[in-house]
Amino acid sequence: MNKRAHEVFVWPLCTRIIHWIIASSFFLSFVTSFYHNLFRWHLAFGLIFGIVLLFRLIWGFVGPNYATFKTFKLSLHELKDYFAQKVKNRWRKIHAGHNAASSWFTLIVLGLGSWSVISGLFLQGIQEGSGLLGQLNQHYFYLSSTLFTIHSLLSYVLFAWAIIHIIGVLIEQFYHKTHMLFAMITGYKKAEGNDAQVSIVRHLFAYAVIVLSILTLYFVAQRDETFLTKSRFEKRNFQVENPSFYEKCSKCHKTYPPFMLPHDSWIRLMDGLDNHFGEQIMENNITKSEQASIKEYLLTHSAESSTHKVAFKTLDSLGDMRPISMSKVPYWRESHKSIDKAIFKTSPIKKASNCFVCHPDFEYGILDNTRIHIPK
Repeated sequence: MNKRAHEVFVWPLCTRIIHWIIASSFFLSFVTSFYHNLFRWHLAFGLIFGIVLLFRLIWGFVGPNYATFKTFKLSLHELKDYFAQKVKNRWRKIHAGHNAASSWFTLIVLGLGSWSVISGLFLQGIQEGSGLLGQLNQHYFYLSSTLFTIHSLLSYVLFAWAIIHIIGVLIEQFYHKTHMLFAMITGYKKAEGNDAQVSIVRHLFAYAVIVLSILTLYFVAQRDETFLTKSRFEKRNFQVENPSFYEKCSKCHKTYPPFMLPHDSWIRLMDGLDNHFGEQIMENNITKSEQASIKEYLLTHSAESSTHKVAFKTLDSLGDMRPISMSKVPYWRESHKSIDKAIFKTSPIKKASNCFVCHPDFEYGILDNTRIHIPK
């Protein structure tokens, strides 16, 4: 016998919580993807999205009656009949479990969502050189643009389907008066059927996944590196690699990693020391032999020789341009466009070329999106 008259208990609390984790983790990972300084949060929410999608896939086979795939209405005839009845009969009776539209939507979310998470993990490894697949960066970094396009496309398509789903729920709520909006809050639907029964084992499984999602958020979002965020790029000791580069250049500013600019930009910079950003570098400042050593070092370790994301993106954005200032690089401007320009004039940043404030260990060749910190 059902607990409530004219209503069916369809979604247990654990199922409702995971439903909202699926919705919120995807939405938050989608929004944070537009901000470089929120990459750590994008990664955390993306991983949580993957965890709960895997749970939902398993739940489709072992979950309670209304959650299993075998109860889904997946024939095209049922889908067509669902929309026909929706148009003809405003006050139609609704099924306690998934209707034809929600059955298909669930599979779409599982399909697009899973591929989005998988492509994201590969993108993190290949483009960022970090995480579980970080070692792939060394050999497959040239696939970064393709992977980024695939990952973005999957995310946008899934976001569009989420909007369609929300519109459908709102139509059910306000036009058909089925109280569908509250079904995933109270667990009850105004429908015909028997209340769902969930065993202790299933409850434990579902709540374990909820706890795992919370731990993942804490584990990834914290400042320290973990195996989920660790970069394959280690700190570089420029003093050891080239003493002249380190000692002479660091007298006026911290050392900039050579992979930040292409080969020809470094040639322009080193051949134009008589006007080095308004300063005249004389031989009594840096001897000819030291200049030659620094130039050779910069050319050997320029963007063309690196698998670092910023090197690849810089080269990809430049075209025929060969600027000697990193802030003139199109990729630099694109990645910083969401930052208020006034921030670059505030202490302690003061100017756009002062990368070291927002990027810890930048002077050691570390440029990791998970470590970006913009001072308030």
